[in-house]
Amino acid sequence: MATLAAMLKTKGFDVRGSDQNVYPPMSDFLVQQGITLMQGYRPEHISPDLDLVIVGNAISRGNPELEEVLDRKIRYCSLPEAVRDHFLWASRAVVIAGTHGKTTTTALTGWLLADGGVDPSILIGGIAENFDGSFRVGGGREFVIEGDEYDSAFFDKTAKFLKYLPDIAVVGNVEYDHADIYPDLDSIRLAFRRFVNLIPRRGLLLLGSDNAEAMALRSRAHCRVETFGLAAGSDWQAHDLDVRDVATRFSVRRGGVPAGSFEVPLLGAYNVRNALAAIAIGAAVGLSTHTMAASLRRFKGVRRRMQHRGTVRGVAVYDDFAHHPTAIAETLAGVRAAHPKQKIWAVFEPRSATSCRRVFQGDFARALAGADRVILPAVFRSTLPDEERLSPEQLVSELKTKGVDARFIPQTDDIVTALARDTHAGDLVVIMSNGGFDDIHRKLLDALEGR
Repeated sequence: MATLAAMLKTKGFDVRGSDQNVYPPMSDFLVQQGITLMQGYRPEHISPDLDLVIVGNAISRGNPELEEVLDRKIRYCSLPEAVRDHFLWASRAVVIAGTHGKTTTTALTGWLLADGGVDPSILIGGIAENFDGSFRVGGGREFVIEGDEYDSAFFDKTAKFLKYLPDIAVVGNVEYDHADIYPDLDSIRLAFRRFVNLIPRRGLLLLGSDNAEAMALRSRAHCRVETFGLAAGSDWQAHDLDVRDVATRFSVRRGGVPAGSFEVPLLGAYNVRNALAAIAIGAAVGLSTHTMAASLRRFKGVRRRMQHRGTVRGVAVYDDFAHHPTAIAETLAGVRAAHPKQKIWAVFEPRSATSCRRVFQGDFARALAGADRVILPAVFRSTLPDEERLSPEQLVSELKTKGVDARFIPQTDDIVTALARDTHAGDLVVIMSNGGFDDIHRKLLDALEGR
């Protein structure tokens, strides 16, 4: 919501907003953009001069400001509707969708187009280091946007990406996720089918060839379809992957014909798939292989996507947003490929609506088995009944049967103490959570410094 506010400000709108808790760095960012901040939700914030109220999907009935908007019949809309109405109708929308990899692929695509001179606008669900932010307002026709399948607002429980008018669309993978919104995989399949059905005849759909659910969408398309991945027969196929300490090199075939060699400063096959999607989009808008290869090498990554937070006494600490079993498995596989001889610690906080659920218990055990040592805290503030809530204790037991040294340590400070005591020079600590995790990264680095 803050990012959209900043983008609207660039178009000359007088923008203000309220939230329950506004604090740095986001509060500082908004002030720098000239946006008025209002702490808390109060009816008096809904003043007579308002033309439009954008309602975030965290707001529900009973919110004092929302009730005032409804009582006074002030015009309102959801965030994705506002993006569409103010930015996308006049743009060539490049929508990056899929269960995993959306943020990185959006940042990669936006960077390739911007560095290649296309001058796109960009909206990302994370902080892209190349832009030092989550958005860019350009003068070109392309608008690269992360296509989230989460719901839009209290009055619209359909996926956000259904508002984004895709001209070029990417679906890298489809899996069960967002268990608080979607009851089962079929409901997610339906959302993606509806998304694909929106692409015009002259548009382009790029499907991840390594994911059967994504490939099943081919029959739903009314436009040109191309595939990308490592699988033989992909229209865009990556091969000869070489994972180094901080980068992955790979070659590409397009339609079976060599189409260049590339290097991306990210680890693992899953990031090669993300880069392939960006390369395919770059080619669709006219960028050369040479231009894209040079831009890829200068990609700086996305915060909280295997972000190196520091190395102290030889122990490297990483922050990763992974919270779905597949994302965790892919992340650990990438780290293992780059560092085959080093000990990998995985510290995973079950926090999201998906990761808190027992239905994923077995999947998490298989995913976390890619680490040498695993630490699990208590499930974060879950109100799920016991029979539906993930059991960290049981997960630890399952990991031990797989030969993994796993521990259940409920409190963050105790985890920090254990890591500071038991890690050694050369170890890698990958901390995975979609939340703040009690600032565990800084605490651990401080503890290692004082060890």
